Amino acid sequence: MPNLLVVDDDLSMREMLEVMLTSEGYRVACAEDGTKAIRMLAKKKYDLIITDIRMGPVGGLTVLREAKKHSPETVVIMISAFATTETAVEAMNEGAYDYIPKPFNVDEVKHTIRNALERKTLEHEKEVLDAELKETYHFGHIVGNSPAMMKIYNAIKQVADTRSNVLITGESGTGKELIARAIHENGVRRDKPFTVIHCGGIPDTLMESELFGHRKGAFTGAVDTKKGLFEVSDTGTVFLDEIAELTPAVQVKLLRVVQERAFKPVGETEDVKVDIRIISATNKNLESEVIAGNFREDLFYRLNVIHIDMPPLRERQDDLPALAQHFLEKFSKETGKSIQKLSSYALSMLARYDFPGNVRELENMIERSVATATTNIILPDSLALSTYKRTRKTADESRPVAVDISASDFDLDAVLAEVEQAYLLKALEMSGGIKQKAAELLGISFRSFRYRLEKLGIEKD
Repeated sequence: MPNLLVVDDDLSMREMLEVMLTSEGYRVACAEDGTKAIRMLAKKKYDLIITDIRMGPVGGLTVLREAKKHSPETVVIMISAFATTETAVEAMNEGAYDYIPKPFNVDEVKHTIRNALERKTLEHEKEVLDAELKETYHFGHIVGNSPAMMKIYNAIKQVADTRSNVLITGESGTGKELIARAIHENGVRRDKPFTVIHCGGIPDTLMESELFGHRKGAFTGAVDTKKGLFEVSDTGTVFLDEIAELTPAVQVKLLRVVQERAFKPVGETEDVKVDIRIISATNKNLESEVIAGNFREDLFYRLNVIHIDMPPLRERQDDLPALAQHFLEKFSKETGKSIQKLSSYALSMLARYDFPGNVRELENMIERSVATATTNIILPDSLALSTYKRTRKTADESRPVAVDISASDFDLDAVLAEVEQAYLLKALEMSGGIKQKAAELLGISFRSFRYRLEKLGIEKD
């Protein structure tokens, strides 16, 4: 049962939060000011602290700093009726998990606390797993601790030291090459060559020569004898990316390499023997390609000894915050910027996006956001999701709108005003009355949101 500390100089707020959080199953302690909170922090560790920002002589930012000094893993959420963007950014820079403006929606607070504690638990489990694997396994730049990725890690461990061929499938951008590298780096061939061959990037006329090599004079332009990629990879691993793009003629020759680990360079009469491990990858359904006659069935079964399927990002949403943070730190370091994290609202927007380009698209998105960011946290505006392809829609949103204009007194302006008002009110309800957040939910600016409220007579201030 997590231990929570509520710090607020408003008695009614403390009591409300204490009752609400106790009913959720948490152990809750309270402090009426920052001074008492700091004394309590010196005696006990708390899993999560909710503190007001503006309190007497010792404010919430001081409580935050003390909490992080005593227990860096403690999650701290800031609340305030007077928070400004500058204050929020300062709190994030000091290590706050999030800030919630008053008045807030109770469900929003519950949801934020639940997410924060779940993330803390997942991070701890990932640290334990990393510690267990540190001596013998290293997964490089693979990020994620979702159940789907845990299965992938286990698969890497199981196959790394074998010689069996591996087929990695998955949509473009899911990280198939990272998996291939992890298998190589965690196996007995880790100190040997790892050769990447992009089967779709080599012209058909050069494919055989590139893969198998050629002897001098074998064809016009062969002025020297050249070793092929399979030969230079001897004792190591060959990664055949986009394997489905190979022509039938090359598939025949590759089959012999897979079966016998031998081949003839172009123009040679003698076999070249190699000791290589073959890992293949494709974003196509190879079984369908076999049925269509585009890929050899015998080659498919030879390559598909061990099958690893990479899930698309939309099916591993639990990994989204960790991936986003990983890329944020990477590009912050490259650009020399000190950007700490993504705001919870920015992460919420990412969670609603469909990511047709998977992890690669997320990486590009974060790189762009870091390059254009003007604050120390990534805010929703920095993501510029409107420049990307699409966001995920609910079933209700994707249904066609019912249209009826049979009435003789039909008034289009009145109908549109009614629809607009319904969306504005719904956004206010979902945001707990916070206009800035309601505007973000609707994908419009705060100024536009206020203008629409005033235009429809919903609110004058």
